[in-house]
Amino acid sequence: MNWAALIAWVVTAGGGFVLLAIWLRNGGMNQQDGGRIRAARILSHFALAAVGLVLWIVYVASGSTTVAWLAFALLAVVALIGFSMLFIWLAQRKSREVAAAEQRFPVAIVGLHGVLAATTLVLVFLAAAGIGS
Repeated sequence: MNWAALIAWVVTAGGGFVLLAIWLRNGGMNQQDGGRIRAARILSHFALAAVGLVLWIVYVASGSTTVAWLAFALLAVVALIGFSMLFIWLAQRKSREVAAAEQRFPVAIVGLHGVLAATTLVLVFLAAAGIGS
């Protein structure tokens, strides 16, 4: 289960990195208007996910359940930030008036990133709880 969670997290991070690159390439750092995903939100999502992934790697290497639960807690915060960004993105798509950088995100990548993120969250929880090991 530990390795499945790690693989899911790495693949999820890959999708997130693609989305971040699209956002940066389309001027996301310069967005100031309301109704857009601001830099602080997207960069904190990225940074916390990266720190959590490092913690998960430490857990896989060491077997420390404390580190596993820290990684899970961090991942839960990352998921909440991710959901907030999803709601902003969906509201923008509905209005079709906002020319935000995140409107360049391919729907398939957003959907796949979300499904993989939910899968990762469940796998990390199960592994941290000692289920399946």
